[in-house]
Amino acid sequence: MTLRIAVLTVSDTRTIETDTSGQFLCDAIVGDGHKLADRHIEIDDIYHLRAKVSVWIASDEVDVILLTGGTGFTTRDSTPEAIFPLLDVDVPGFGELFRHLSYLEIGTSTVQSRAIAGIANNTLIFCMPGSTGACRTAWKGILHEQLNDEFRPCNFAELIKGGGSH
Repeated sequence: MTLRIAVLTVSDTRTIETDTSGQFLCDAIVGDGHKLADRHIEIDDIYHLRAKVSVWIASDEVDVILLTGGTGFTTRDSTPEAIFPLLDVDVPGFGELFRHLSYLEIGTSTVQSRAIAGIANNTLIFCMPGSTGACRTAWKGILHEQLNDEFRPCNFAELIKGGGSH
């Protein structure tokens, strides 16, 4: 099944030209046979993030939303606070597994990651740190399999948007 995936980079400083994390995700999406539905860079502001993500949640053209950035502990990091209230249900296992995989790569620094995931209006939402390495860890270690409807014993791809082919 081809999923329609939107990528949102949360940053006050990155541009399309300097957004290596967002570019990695876009390349991985297309490389795995999915469709890049949209790509956007938004400043780290709770209300701007909620507005953009809400449009995608309401859209019939987006199945999955990937956010990169804004998951740390600086005063400008607000992605979890912006997104969590929009979720119908959270997926705590994503953050737990991400931090486990990340621990194997960067050690205890992973405790500073507030990666989260959930579902809103049958749209999957995954929030991961802003580094390209973190995006690679999330994609290769979790998302590649969970967004593949052939992965067994279960996957998220067959749960969203009625589980039908697009």
